[in-house]
Amino acid sequence: MAIASCFRVLLFVSILFLNLILSESAVASIDLGSESLKVAVVNLKPGQAPISIAINEMSKRKTPNLISFHAGSRLIGEESLNLQARYPNKVYSHLPLLLAKPYNFTRDFLRSLYLSCEIKPDEKRDVAVFQTDGAGEFANFTAEEMVAMILKYAVGLAETQARTTIKDVVITVPPYMGVAERTSLLTAADLAGINVLALVNEYSGAALQYGIDKDFSNGSRQVLFYDMGASSTYAALVEFSAYNAKEFGKTVSINQFKVKDVKWDEKLGGQHMELRLVEYLADEFNKQLGNGVDIRNSPKAMAKLKKQVKRTKEILSANLMAPLSVESLYDDLDFRSTITREKFEELCEDIWEKALVPVKKVLNYSGLKVDDLYAVELIGGATRVPKLQAKLQEFLGRKELSKHLDADEAIVLGASLHAANLSDGIKLNRKLGMIDGSIYGFVLELDGDGLLKDETTRQLIVPRMKKLPSKMFRSVVHDKDFEVSLAYESEEMIPPGTPSLTFAQYDVLGLTDASEKYSTRNISSPIKASLHFSLSRSGIFTLDRADAVIEITEWVEVPRKNLTLDNSTFATVNITDAGSKNASEDSSSDKLEMNNGVSNNSDSSVDNSNTFDLGTEKKLKKRTYRVALKVIEKTKGAGMPLSKESLALAKHKLEALDKKDAERKRTAELKNNLEGYIYSTKDKLESEEFVKISSDEERQSFLEKLAEVEDWLYMDDEDASANEFKERLDMLKAIGDPIYFRYNEITARPAASEHALKYLTELQQVVQGWEKNKSWLPRERIDEVIREAEKLKNWLNDKEAEQRKTSVFGTPAFTSEEVYSKVFDLQDKVESVNRIPKPKPIEKPTKIETRSSTDRANATDSASEETTASNSQATGDSDTGGDDKAESEPAAHDEL
Repeated sequence: MAIASCFRVLLFVSILFLNLILSESAVASIDLGSESLKVAVVNLKPGQAPISIAINEMSKRKTPNLISFHAGSRLIGEESLNLQARYPNKVYSHLPLLLAKPYNFTRDFLRSLYLSCEIKPDEKRDVAVFQTDGAGEFANFTAEEMVAMILKYAVGLAETQARTTIKDVVITVPPYMGVAERTSLLTAADLAGINVLALVNEYSGAALQYGIDKDFSNGSRQVLFYDMGASSTYAALVEFSAYNAKEFGKTVSINQFKVKDVKWDEKLGGQHMELRLVEYLADEFNKQLGNGVDIRNSPKAMAKLKKQVKRTKEILSANLMAPLSVESLYDDLDFRSTITREKFEELCEDIWEKALVPVKKVLNYSGLKVDDLYAVELIGGATRVPKLQAKLQEFLGRKELSKHLDADEAIVLGASLHAANLSDGIKLNRKLGMIDGSIYGFVLELDGDGLLKDETTRQLIVPRMKKLPSKMFRSVVHDKDFEVSLAYESEEMIPPGTPSLTFAQYDVLGLTDASEKYSTRNISSPIKASLHFSLSRSGIFTLDRADAVIEITEWVEVPRKNLTLDNSTFATVNITDAGSKNASEDSSSDKLEMNNGVSNNSDSSVDNSNTFDLGTEKKLKKRTYRVALKVIEKTKGAGMPLSKESLALAKHKLEALDKKDAERKRTAELKNNLEGYIYSTKDKLESEEFVKISSDEERQSFLEKLAEVEDWLYMDDEDASANEFKERLDMLKAIGDPIYFRYNEITARPAASEHALKYLTELQQVVQGWEKNKSWLPRERIDEVIREAEKLKNWLNDKEAEQRKTSVFGTPAFTSEEVYSKVFDLQDKVESVNRIPKPKPIEKPTKIETRSSTDRANATDSASEETTASNSQATGDSDTGGDDKAESEPAAHDEL
């Protein structure tokens, strides 16, 4: 089914991108899960699929979301998976879930999953710092730095797939990820040198993939997306519909979807089912072991058991019973057992009921019944568990659940479509509007001298599911500096691990100074502070800027209107204008911009001699001043943003690690090349072909050199650099290349000679064809080709005779490359002669006779028609235009 689904996706996408703007740009999407990541690429290069899943170095479409530090090397993905059971304390997992989390939360989270990596608290931000076996500055990393490493690795997979540089990406996030966590993820992307077009909620990616190839013009559909991944579960209600719009003068139907609501359980996922099995099997092994030993205290034993349990759970999804075997689980003792699906379902009995809670909450909030749902789409790896599907079917009253989407890849594929829509260089041929909303409601809180705690100092500014992106502002009547706090609306819906409702704090400064500066002026209304907020496309709510708004009414002297002497009627002079308005929005800290409403109605075209000056008059004007206030973020705790110094240090550490990894990969590649050269050469030196073209002494000396380097390779190369491997490989090739060359020339040289002789035979027929069918070809050019062919034939005969006298152990008399080079030169000469065009026929000049004026007029018309016809046949002819002189006859020439 997955293969058929993938085929349908590729077929549709190939049609979808037919009308894309031609560009070399490529974008990517990253599904950053807690245990694994997927990468999709949108690429416009000819010959490549417009959208595809990037594969890793093991040719897999899904990569473990792991990092490890072992033996001085950093390993990411599949390389770390191989170390997870042997060195559990060196492998770091679930890192995206630990962004902007307090130290205590991270510590308890790792313990709950029996993860044994070492952490310590960061004194400034109260986050966990992961301690590795590195040295110095490469020993400690924050979650942002770790996730940055993963993101850069993911983009590397995308670039390998697209064979081009990729900077713009869309990253998917679970719906419950809060503002601090999303901001921290963007910081990680910045450290990785990635431009994030948007963070998109996972269910929106799935909805895009679901709706892009469907038609909703016949009516709206309510679709429920149910996702149970490794660490969390959510249910998202999405309404698909269509609207009509004008495009190129035609009415077209455009699909769109709107997210109605989302409910989740961040503590319920596939890994929690696995933990039930782990606990059950750990108890079973402890009973077998006896002596009061508990393997839960052994990180290595628990890592081995968890690895095997993950496989067992997958087996139980397709079978009623699964064997379990772990070699040397503890104290060199093996563990073998069996588990039935029935027992597994019994262990997870309470999980099945919890799994229905997000669905029930969404339906209750929306007022929909199960019959109102058009489809229930399952995504996420844990939805493959048969018992979970059965419980959902029972609750929803359905015989079958919808599985049109690939449970693993739907989110990342849909997110890639969103990336293409947001990018500058790629546009989709078919549109699908996306209306997503803020998962959390946000509250604005004000605090400061003179501010009373009432409904004005705590306001709900962003209700739940408010459209993304959005901008808003609030005005505060106040004349002193104050503090602004942004908080979640309710404790009932708050990101996991968040210690406080407040997630951001700001100082708004400059209002006191502005109030004092203008206190002596005639202030017509109380001073206000205008606060401007934004809810970004990524779901991040921030205070962007603040202005002081000051309205002053005062008398201003302005020139009276100039009146012309020619006017028969004089305008009545307006004495006051207190009602004029100002809508100026531009402001700066040092410069005030205002609009006093004065307009000059005098006619500048009237001569100054016809006007007279009436002097000045006073008008009452209302002026609005806007003064930019300073906004300083002072958020503390785990959500505290990194300082400029911390960002610079983190980038330095990551760049140094990248260079170290590049050198490590280069060293490994050169070592493999050296090892492969030694093995292949030793085998070939003993073959009959090499015996024919090399002496015993030459081969023996070369074999001794190979053995010498091989001994060094397996005894003294532990700390060898890439350059050392390269030097030894170059040294061996300097000895072996002449032997390899003679070996290759045994077959290559006769083949080249045969090719040359065959071409010379064919050339004779070509020359005969010239002489018979192309009489216009210059004879000297044909003779030149014949002479060059004879030279090649003689040279080849001489060299072959010389080669027969040359020892097979010596330098060949000639090479295959020389033969091909001479043949190519001869072919170029033949082609140059072949390209000589047939000359055009020479036209005789028209005889001009003296005629009467009437005849000359008629002749002129005729000549004009002939000239026009002549010009349409040949270029470069001079126009006659009725001239009595004859045209000059062009000289015949050869065109080379």
